[in-house]
Amino acid sequence: MKLLLTSAGINNKSIHDALVDMLGKPIADSNALCIPTAMYGHPWVGPGVKAWEFISGKEENPMVGLDWKSVGVLELTALPSIGEDRWVPLIRETDALLVSGGDALYLCHWMRKSGLADLLPSLHAVYVGMSAGSMVMAPNIGDFFFGWNPPNGGDETLGLVDFAMFPHLDHEMLPYNTMANAERWAAGMKGQAYAIDDQTALKVIEGEVEVVSEGHWKLFTK
Repeated sequence: MKLLLTSAGINNKSIHDALVDMLGKPIADSNALCIPTAMYGHPWVGPGVKAWEFISGKEENPMVGLDWKSVGVLELTALPSIGEDRWVPLIRETDALLVSGGDALYLCHWMRKSGLADLLPSLHAVYVGMSAGSMVMAPNIGDFFFGWNPPNGGDETLGLVDFAMFPHLDHEMLPYNTMANAERWAAGMKGQAYAIDDQTALKVIEGEVEVVSEGHWKLFTK
């Protein structure tokens, strides 16, 4: 599948244009499913108003609130309790999966437990991640972002890309997300790593990575 891995959603024209290009048609002609699950595992977000804002398209960072033809909700914590015939055809037919930020390890746990992780590589949909929704694609996230403790411990995530991400670089409300801390984080990662700000996204098609940015970013290589 095609991946658009953002720090903070579709925040500028360059990222918006990249999404339209990946969809192959206007957003207004495309159907989407939003996945709020990562929000529940993060202490700053959790269930409640933030999840509602994301699902309703009233989120601060545009994703669900774009001019989609239709948007549905795919709640990963519910999927193990219903038959696959109730949801697998739905995601195979959708044009985009919109995956919120929150806690990447919590999201990874439910992607695996629900069965979505196994399906992702075969989907034709554009996967649009925000923050944790992007980080979950990496092999691991690093101790810097360790929050929710998974049952098996560790910081391993899905490994559907061969690089890691440090989002929200130099964000005014996240004083620890500095370039210096990103460099220290990257030194402990297993492979390549990107630090990206909220005006930057990574476009991944068949393993090829293209940086889409109106802000600043850095690639750390071993």
